[in-house]
Amino acid sequence: MSAIRYKYARQRGAVPIIPRKANEKEQPKNFARKLYKARARIEQAFGKLKRFKRVALRCEKTMQNYRAIVSLAAAFILIKSVHTA
Repeated sequence: MSAIRYKYARQRGAVPIIPRKANEKEQPKNFARKLYKARARIEQAFGKLKRFKRVALRCEKTMQNYRAIVSLAAAFILIKSVHTA
């Protein structure tokens, strides 16, 4: 089943950026390190946003209010990162 999903994802232009294990026999020759770093940064940003309970639990009923809470949480994260740098 996963081979079929992989095939369809490749047809749609998806690029695998998770590195293979070091002990695998057939490893791809090239690896997109910049894409992998960008992916990691995005996952870290979502992790930081989900530390805010209202964002993680989606307490807001409307999309407008939810966007406002996410923006506020992102602002707090940005202020903290600038302040500690």
